[in-house]
Amino acid sequence: MPPSGPDPPGGEVVDPVARVLVDVGLPHLDRPFDYAVTADQAAHAVPGSRVRVRFAGRLVNGYVLERVAASDHVGTLAAVQRVVSAEPVLTAEVAELSRRVAEHYAGTRADVLRLAVPPRHARTEQGVVPSAELSRPDAPDPGGWADLNAGSPLLDALAAGGQPRAVATMVPGADWADMLAAAAAATAASGRGTVIVVPDVSDVAAVDVALQARLVGADRHVTLHADQGPSARYRRFLKVLRGQAQVVVGTRSAVFAPVHHLGLLVVWDDGDDLLAEQRAPYPHARDVALIRAHQQQSAMLIAGYGRTAEGERLVSTQWAHEVRASRATVRRRAPRVVAVGPDDNGLRAARVPGPAFRMIRSALTPGAQAGPVLVQVPRRGYRPALACQQCREQARCPRCSGPLAQEHAGAAPVCRWCSHESSHWVCPACAGRSLRAASVGDERTAEELGRAFPGVPVRQSGLGHVLATVGNERSLVVATPGAEPHTDGGYRAALLLDAEVMLARPDLRAAEESLRRWMAAAALVVPAGRGGEVMVVGDARHRAVQALIRWDPAGFAHRELLDRASAGLPPAARIVELVGPSASVDELVAAVDLPTSADVLGPVPTDADDVVRVLLRASLSDGGALARSVRAAAGVRSARRRPGSVRVRVDPVDLG
Repeated sequence: MPPSGPDPPGGEVVDPVARVLVDVGLPHLDRPFDYAVTADQAAHAVPGSRVRVRFAGRLVNGYVLERVAASDHVGTLAAVQRVVSAEPVLTAEVAELSRRVAEHYAGTRADVLRLAVPPRHARTEQGVVPSAELSRPDAPDPGGWADLNAGSPLLDALAAGGQPRAVATMVPGADWADMLAAAAAATAASGRGTVIVVPDVSDVAAVDVALQARLVGADRHVTLHADQGPSARYRRFLKVLRGQAQVVVGTRSAVFAPVHHLGLLVVWDDGDDLLAEQRAPYPHARDVALIRAHQQQSAMLIAGYGRTAEGERLVSTQWAHEVRASRATVRRRAPRVVAVGPDDNGLRAARVPGPAFRMIRSALTPGAQAGPVLVQVPRRGYRPALACQQCREQARCPRCSGPLAQEHAGAAPVCRWCSHESSHWVCPACAGRSLRAASVGDERTAEELGRAFPGVPVRQSGLGHVLATVGNERSLVVATPGAEPHTDGGYRAALLLDAEVMLARPDLRAAEESLRRWMAAAALVVPAGRGGEVMVVGDARHRAVQALIRWDPAGFAHRELLDRASAGLPPAARIVELVGPSASVDELVAAVDLPTSADVLGPVPTDADDVVRVLLRASLSDGGALARSVRAAAGVRSARRRPGSVRVRVDPVDLG
């Protein structure tokens, strides 16, 4: 952004008032404040720059939102203390986006901007210089988009400068990273930029490689994620800000990247909970992207192997059109999926039933079709839950009543809450002293499969040690959901264990999340025509298992959306969750001006003493009014300095 203008002769400052948004997270102070700009600051205190101002008796950081000729403030304005940097790091588009996101999530702009703008690194700021304007690449080859109905027309529309909005369901085995890169290349052909948001760093690396192949020239794109150091992250941010890169791929906060001439926003695997911010105001990258697409009139693409109820709502309301493969293409590309459930000859007692062993043995038998086998285990560790061998009561810590677990073979039971070791545990119900596994983790599973298939390498991938890739040789790969490594030739088979554990989680999205995890793993398996097979150990009658067998994520999402609508739950309704001390929550609820359709659910006690949870529910049409009312009520409590902090979350992803 350019400065407000040159100073006239005589030292008079043009637009001598700076409207500053101070970095104070109190709701009642979430508005700009006017400060005077001195003559020596005029050329540097430009809109978007960082400044230091005196606020409530102390120096705080802030951003200049605009420069104006006069202020409505009565009296003498305090002057800006210092211009930290003349770099306009807060663009007008991102400033407006922060306002809309704060309003949507009943939060403050200061909290949103902490997510949107990285901390300054002075030496890096001085080292980055603007580059020449980037040339436009040719329209790309559609690649995997040709396998999807309306896939190639989507790229054509992007290359022509259009604003298509789509929800895409990928087919098994698709090179999804290359397909996202192709969409970015098509957008670049129209002279516009792209923001691609993915759940984790491994996904960033995959898209980074694909972009290098699709967009010739290292300066065309940058990566942004939390694992980068302050200097590296700020350097990449400045390259985008100064127009040196037109494509950004990164994790959730990359959705705020100040890309010039934004033409496309992409969110991959929008059901992944990593896309939900864990800091106030707890925005979800998908919803921020939707707000930004509407604000800047850009194209929007949500893609994944599965489909969320939120994505289905966009299709059902015709806000977006669906892009997916025909049934014939799905049958040709998908592996064979079977389920072994409780009615299958009494196999419920066997965690790894006989058919699963036969499938694994067949895939590992030396020959042309032999290759790696994937085993997905929903829980980490060795034996994460223990029970009495005699009465089957859950084993708990004698000190704090927390659940006991065994960390590795031969280890004494340890409390998962207080880490107390219970070497001489005695069951309080039956006086038994022997323990059994109430659940089995990935480490114990790897140990058992290693004994069952001697001579076959067993590799583990999970939290703390995630494998990016594995070879095509015969091996067993035991992975937790989301940590499945890729293999160039594809897995010959996949075993999805403990389906009931995943489906039984007390979470609104348990079935949707289970299906998404299963489909992501199954998509790594070679097609049925090449002998690929996936076996899920669980109840074949469950709707999520049936959707996996039919490979029908769209049908499952449609039914899920109808059920949510009948129950009045997101995304068919708006929910605001309030958690805090009982008196504080009651006070906030009483101050909220509830819309006509709104109702109050709760309070419900939580695990903490005197901490309760209340849900405020309203229709989608009244959702905006509800969020604004909660925000206003929180501002009143803040201005009155009422005791007790209340956490406010809008449509939380972990709604139980």
